[in-house]
Amino acid sequence: MRAITIARNYGEALFLVAERHDAAEEYAGILTALAAVMETDETVRVAFESPRVPKATKQQILSTALADIAPAPFVRFLDAVVKRGRQALFPAIAEQFAGLVDDKMNRVHVGVTLAREPNDELRQVIQERLSAVLAKEAVPTYREDPEILGGMIVRVGDRIMDGSLRRRMVSLRQRMLRG
Repeated sequence: MRAITIARNYGEALFLVAERHDAAEEYAGILTALAAVMETDETVRVAFESPRVPKATKQQILSTALADIAPAPFVRFLDAVVKRGRQALFPAIAEQFAGLVDDKMNRVHVGVTLAREPNDELRQVIQERLSAVLAKEAVPTYREDPEILGGMIVRVGDRIMDGSLRRRMVSLRQRMLRG
């Protein structure tokens, strides 16, 4: 729980810097990429989490890697995180920061499960209808699950709206057995 609070504080601090430089989307992209590298590349993760690697070396690695990619205020923020020994929190900071950017941009990420892979037209219809219902720009992520038979299951945060054919059939079966 403490790590989430610390990550939220760093995310909020970076968001203030990003807002000052009108670069929230840019910072979000770079931070998300950095977090993805830390989560997927074990060598990078171990190097940044190891107490044997001096903080100055970690800072130099980040500065060199991001020299042509990231603005100076962003690199200074990362230096401050490393200086305080919080670099293991980069993925959590990225998540908190992305949430703040999504709030600012009035976006919501939505998980959509369908029986089959949707075509472009269906994707567009789903995105538009979810945006209208949620009163925010919906950013759907699609998943295929043939077991739902038809319809769709939508997940928004911790809310699940199950409009699958499978759920309807199970519900109908239960009603028929009861009455």
